[in-house]
Amino acid sequence: MTIPKRIQELIGASLYTEDNIGMSGAGVRLYPDMVLKISPDDENARREAGVMGWLRGRLPVPEILADESEGGYRFLLMTRLPGLMLCDRTVVREPARLTGLLAEALEMVRSVDHTGCPYMADLDTELAIARRRVERGEVDTDNVDPATFGPGGFRDPEHLLSWLQKNRPSQELAFTHGDMCLPNIFTENGRIRGFIDLGGAGVADPYRDLAIARRSLHDNTDGCHGRACPGYDADALFEYLGIRPDREKIRYFTLLDELF
Repeated sequence: MTIPKRIQELIGASLYTEDNIGMSGAGVRLYPDMVLKISPDDENARREAGVMGWLRGRLPVPEILADESEGGYRFLLMTRLPGLMLCDRTVVREPARLTGLLAEALEMVRSVDHTGCPYMADLDTELAIARRRVERGEVDTDNVDPATFGPGGFRDPEHLLSWLQKNRPSQELAFTHGDMCLPNIFTENGRIRGFIDLGGAGVADPYRDLAIARRSLHDNTDGCHGRACPGYDADALFEYLGIRPDREKIRYFTLLDELF
């Protein structure tokens, strides 16, 4: 893999470390004040820089330094956000702190005025993408909740997609992050400092983010990622947000995400 000349000029001889957190499939190099994300040059990667550009001044996101395509890969060089990911051990060990920060992050994203946003992620858009992924065999059935497929669950991705198409809920549209999990949110000094991995962001039902945020809070504290932290109740997130959750929508959008 050859890094484009423009990006080589910007990073120079700076040393970096590899960031292996997350499941996006992208390679991430962490420099002292920059981050280089290397992804297959697909629709999601091409969209990410555009979304980040649209969000400048609307939501704290990295500044794009260069966005290049070469050899079937997308190279996105951006500034490095300050602070810690919400999945950092020092944050996770405090249930009230983490749950409150996640609620703050959800409210920040939802408060973005989506008027004029050119990026859609509503059900028409997402189900069409899911259909293409199922037809191309791109759904990773080894990287899903064990209960999603098999006994008591769906036969296969095609069966799940059919159920999702037949059971579409009504939608309320707002700006959404699209992958509202703990590693994609940064905190510093008790406040949210920024968001990353925005290739799937766009206008959609806010339960899209709420479902993924709740699942991430559960999985990062209940032993799913190799550690269990006492004192957590993922449903406490709804109390911090002051809402009575729509359980059917949460299940729907959690299942939809299994196809991505």
